[in-house]
Amino acid sequence: MDEGDWLAQRFEENRGHLRAVAYRMLGSLSEADDAVQESWLRMSRHGLRGVENLTGWLTAVVARVCLDMLRSRRSRREEPVGARVPEPAAGRQDAADPEQEALLADSVGLALLVVLDTLTPAERLAFVLHDMFAVPFDQIAPILGRSLAATRQLASRARRRLHGEAAVPDADRTRQREVVEAFLAASRNGDFDALLSLLDPDVTARADAPAVPAGARTQIRGAPAVARQALAYSRRAPYAQAALVNGAVGIIVAPRGRLFAVMALTIERGKIVELEVITDPARVSQLDLAILDS
Repeated sequence: MDEGDWLAQRFEENRGHLRAVAYRMLGSLSEADDAVQESWLRMSRHGLRGVENLTGWLTAVVARVCLDMLRSRRSRREEPVGARVPEPAAGRQDAADPEQEALLADSVGLALLVVLDTLTPAERLAFVLHDMFAVPFDQIAPILGRSLAATRQLASRARRRLHGEAAVPDADRTRQREVVEAFLAASRNGDFDALLSLLDPDVTARADAPAVPAGARTQIRGAPAVARQALAYSRRAPYAQAALVNGAVGIIVAPRGRLFAVMALTIERGKIVELEVITDPARVSQLDLAILDS
């Protein structure tokens, strides 16, 4: 076996790990594959001179590649809402191993990937490498060009944002989530009466212009009208799930892994009194989204 074949074999032994790291960093299988390919090119140019821990070295390489891609991505603010929300791993038709793709999607979770996209590139790298792959902070700090203390702080800040710590009192959050989950269940089941029971009689629903058909109203009032509207969009209910939206329990909708809308809810006394559908990219980018613990 010549040196080129030997390098390729060693790389293939680590490909699955590198792809998992890149997917969690980027939320896109196509971009993850690009990052892994770039890592191979760098390895083939560098060789393994002085490399004692190949997996650790390759992890650092793919992390640097992903960091550059994330920084480039954030500089392109003209992209539409769904352009940077992660694609589900199981949805790729060209996957070499569909079973592996499905397992990858299940192991990450769409809600987590959606919220990871709200982090800065440095926060995301620190969190993904340390919390998901147990890479020590002293190995992450050189990748970011930060001190050890600053790297720890990045991961801590990411952790707080992802889990929405202290956003609202636990009792309030629990009750809000119960209402939201019941609203989603009623929408999925087409249960008009159940929807009515969750809505305040004077509930107001608003949607920004991109979310409604041309000529349709952007605001409606009253439980019956809002319930009918919810049923009209029930085809999207299977792609909706609860998440924290600016500290309160709301809903994200991501059909086929593309973010369609964020729904901010105001809940009082166990009833939804206000519902706002947000799809405008500029507004979505200003929202603080966080996953909810299962």
